[in-house]
Amino acid sequence: MPKKLTELATETNEMQLAAKVRESASQIWLAGLGAFSKAQKEGVKMFEALVAEGEKVQERTKSVADERLAEVKAKATGTWDKLEQVFEERVARALHSLSVPSRKDVDVLSKRVAELTEIAKKLSHEEETHAPRARAHK
Repeated sequence: MPKKLTELATETNEMQLAAKVRESASQIWLAGLGAFSKAQKEGVKMFEALVAEGEKVQERTKSVADERLAEVKAKATGTWDKLEQVFEERVARALHSLSVPSRKDVDVLSKRVAELTEIAKKLSHEEETHAPRARAHK
């Protein structure tokens, strides 16, 4: 008889354990169905919220990228300007060593030629006005 009581206790425990497992499985299944149903109902709202958040992130990222691009562009422009200046200086030195006049030299000479032309015109005009008198005195 003691053996039968132990077997009965074991069977009862096994039946209770099986019932608990079935109950847990059922609750897990129902939770899954509930989550699926909720996802279907709120899926559109969730999708729209995710899209809105994605747009915000994209705008922030674009803003940061634009700032970085502007910084790189400014550095590149500065570097290019320096390179251009170095090139111009080297060309000017090479031309000077070949005795080719610079733009400044040509500008100075042009100004001097214009001044001398004005002086020559004035002298020529004075000579024309004094020439008839000089001929008359002879």
